[in-house]
Amino acid sequence: MSIIEQNKLEPVSLKDVTINDHFWAPRRKINREQTIPFQYKQCKETGRIDALKLNWKQGDPEIHPFWDSDVAKWIEAASYSLATDPDAELSKLVDEVIELISAAQQEDGYLNTYFTAVKPGKRWTDLRDAHELYCAGHFIEAGVAHFQATGKCSLLDIVCRYADYIDSVFGPEEGKIKGYPGHQEIELALIKLYHVTGEARYFRLSQFFIEERGNEPHYFTEEKKKYGPGYFEELFSTFANLKEYNQSHKPVREQDKVVGHSVRAMYMYCAMADLAKENGDEKLREACDRLWNNLHYKNMYVTGGIGSTAEYEGFTCDYDLPNESAYAETCAAIGLVFWNHRMLQLDCDRKYADALERALFNGVISGISLDGKKYFYENPLESLGEVHRKEWFGVSCCPPNISRLLGSLGQYIYSQSDSEAIIHLYVSGSAKFKLANQEIKLNQTTNYPWDGNVSIQLEVENPVSFALKLRIPSWTKSAGLKVNGEMVSLENILDKGYVRIEREWKNHDQIELILPMTIEKVYAHPSVRQNRNHVALQRGPLVYCIEGIDNTHYLSQLSLPRDKELTAIFDQKLLGGIVKIVGNGEITEVYDSEDLYQTKPFTTKSFEMTAVPYYAWDNREAGPMKVWIPES
Repeated sequence: MSIIEQNKLEPVSLKDVTINDHFWAPRRKINREQTIPFQYKQCKETGRIDALKLNWKQGDPEIHPFWDSDVAKWIEAASYSLATDPDAELSKLVDEVIELISAAQQEDGYLNTYFTAVKPGKRWTDLRDAHELYCAGHFIEAGVAHFQATGKCSLLDIVCRYADYIDSVFGPEEGKIKGYPGHQEIELALIKLYHVTGEARYFRLSQFFIEERGNEPHYFTEEKKKYGPGYFEELFSTFANLKEYNQSHKPVREQDKVVGHSVRAMYMYCAMADLAKENGDEKLREACDRLWNNLHYKNMYVTGGIGSTAEYEGFTCDYDLPNESAYAETCAAIGLVFWNHRMLQLDCDRKYADALERALFNGVISGISLDGKKYFYENPLESLGEVHRKEWFGVSCCPPNISRLLGSLGQYIYSQSDSEAIIHLYVSGSAKFKLANQEIKLNQTTNYPWDGNVSIQLEVENPVSFALKLRIPSWTKSAGLKVNGEMVSLENILDKGYVRIEREWKNHDQIELILPMTIEKVYAHPSVRQNRNHVALQRGPLVYCIEGIDNTHYLSQLSLPRDKELTAIFDQKLLGGIVKIVGNGEITEVYDSEDLYQTKPFTTKSFEMTAVPYYAWDNREAGPMKVWIPES
């Protein structure tokens, strides 16, 4: 048995998890009541939904090749919401859109509005650029989510027909296309479809797309020779290495450095982890490990944001992490959550849950306003005051992506094996596990992320033996544990950053986890040239920033003395109720002179600095922002 097979976990089903805390529950409520209806309106008004009617004609505004994916992600987000909070009106709306999708599907199973209405006869001629398989993947994910949420097969049957058709077109067999998507996505979607249907052909097709990528002769080179320039030829002609841009520069098992477009990379790595888990494939897992190390140790922002350049929405070189020009696309941080969640099921190692949590609490939810109506496509770590969230985008992948993550949040909190119940994230609510032939319920009570005290109570019908594992986040330095009121030493029960308590559990047994939250000053690796002599502030899982509204509109003149203490204060009235950080900073006094340069050093004066969680910036009046603060 491989290491992967020994350690395999399964997430607890979304339907078996409830969330009723003060941090996530309000956001999920806003997602249900504001965001999902608003996104439907945007998809309707911008023509994305009506494009499914296939009545486009020459002279009309052109349907975008990505549009199907936006509609599919909206259905997926709505389905997750229906799974936990049934809503007859939303269900009816989803059914209406599914009817349009059904009518748009061709007799052979093909389903794509752009290539059916705008470019008929051009199917599969632009895999590199036109997102045909990417859109198919999002339809498949939506079909799986809708079936799991509602039990209805209406969309699942549609996507199975489409997947069957795609399987008849692509593969290693004689006469089939030996290509793969320019934008990865369908690979992970097919694994989901395989899990729901048990149809092995979907698994093999996912495996084909992954294993074929990067082989010679290079498919995209041959495609261009055969069919001519792709949809984005003008843009892509400016890229130094287009093969690296879409991670087709070498076979996936040989890749060891994150390159190219960050979202494409994350979705591909997700599929690699899925396949490694299904097959017990150690070599594929080793490739994931190499890529994970390169990303997390050399190419990730302190917020969990990834992809530093807007030029091609991706990675540049190791340790290149500019702040003001940081791209850090919301979709990329979401992809990082997806990938770390999959790695966590392969191996219950704290580093994956820590990375998931960092991205989730910082780089992901910064992408949506507190009222759930505006979005960041990119998430800089510094702004002069000109960067603001918007209601929608021409390419609007991020809004429905963040909505589907919020809707499915419950499945990221817990996992289980045959003999273990595992808590990765601390969120008030409950979860049901099937262990030792009975249902076990865990009830969490906590004020996380403002407080690190977590209380867990068990509900069991009969005394039962199993192991309970609790993550000790790397940001806490002196965790404590009590079982039924008695202190328990962590010395011999830590397993890759998780406390493992194996015993016979009885009804109403109580576990208390104490995770002290102190204000930490974070320093970047010296090779990150942009952050030399700067410091970032973190408390618990949250990264902080300073905004002009709380401090001064000349944030560049503010610094933090190394030896001054900082204080955490809960402010119920600020930004929906947050813990802010306050302390003595220093601000440079500017002489009354118009000279741009001078030989006399400037002096400083004390200044009361206030920092707020990074996710909450740009929710008040416009102004500058900084994560990394000069240290004096």
